[in-house]
Amino acid sequence: MPNPARLRQRRLAALAAVCLAAAVLTTDAWAIDIGAPAPPFALPTADGSIVALEALRGRVVYVDFWASWCAPCRRSFPWMNALQQRFGSRGLAIVAINVDKRRPDADRFLRQFPATFTVGFDPAGATPAAYAVPGMPTSYLVDARGHVVEIEQGFLDARRAAIEARIEALLGAR
Repeated sequence: MPNPARLRQRRLAALAAVCLAAAVLTTDAWAIDIGAPAPPFALPTADGSIVALEALRGRVVYVDFWASWCAPCRRSFPWMNALQQRFGSRGLAIVAINVDKRRPDADRFLRQFPATFTVGFDPAGATPAAYAVPGMPTSYLVDARGHVVEIEQGFLDARRAAIEARIEALLGAR
């Protein structure tokens, strides 16, 4: 008799693979410019569930691409934790998408820099390809309708207040 937990894990992995394949196949159809629809994703999380952008429609979403070797990510995680605490109850969802090929590398980073927000894992790299991510970290602020409203390359402390103000304005406009 098959193990129900393993069967569920296989089904979730298959669903994630199908969604990732769809994102890769439609990459050319998605213009990653301000005002463009954010490319969809459905990725596994640490607890075995799936985080899907479509399920977050109606919320403001901060999509952050990161890797364990990314030095600026060590500064951005505490800030994103503070964002989640400050704006989460008002409708902000933060999804940090890890692109490490080896999950233990990501897990080691997360033990050192815990996340109070959702972390999805994409070792195949289909989602950053769909978003045309130029480097780590890169973040996309997505409005409640699912459109990209800001793109941030790198993590600059000097830009934090501006991003927070934009998030607050988007939450007020929902």
